[in-house]
Amino acid sequence: MRFLRWYRLIPLLLVAVCGTVSFAYAYAPAPLFKLLYPLRYESEILASSKRHGLDPYLVAAVIETESGWDANAESSQGAYGLMQLMPETAQDVIARGLVDPETWSAAALDDPQTNIELGCGYLAYLLDYFNGSVDKAIAAYNAGMGNVDDWAQEETHLHNAITFPETQAYLVRVTTARSRYQELYPDSFS
Repeated sequence: MRFLRWYRLIPLLLVAVCGTVSFAYAYAPAPLFKLLYPLRYESEILASSKRHGLDPYLVAAVIETESGWDANAESSQGAYGLMQLMPETAQDVIARGLVDPETWSAAALDDPQTNIELGCGYLAYLLDYFNGSVDKAIAAYNAGMGNVDDWAQEETHLHNAITFPETQAYLVRVTTARSRYQELYPDSFS
């Protein structure tokens, strides 16, 4: 019988641990959050964001979510670099004239500056395509424009219409990261 009494305490301990972690995450000091949300490549992000009319905090949030600031990241699907671009997408960005083809090459996706520039060109294209809807652009960056077009036809909030759990989570992660970057680094892109 003694064992059963301890057995009942395990769920209570798990709830207490989860509650403590949640409290710490919600009210943690800025230095702790800066470990969770580092900021790198500020000058490259600022320059590319300005060229494409983007919020640099959105770009930082996409980089954090896509690659965790690993310039050498490569997905199992074949996406490369900080902003996890597919070579075909990068080539399309260049072919559409969204970036200067004399300066930028899809063959250099492992270069952080090139990857950020091509990623910003693509993100700006998505924002323009979706008439400035940041949520739709973020979802399309992850799931493709066709899927977002289909989801946008639903008569509900976009997040509820998304049928891919990965894209729902991606939208939340990018939105949260953007807010965190704005709070933690208010003067980084002034």
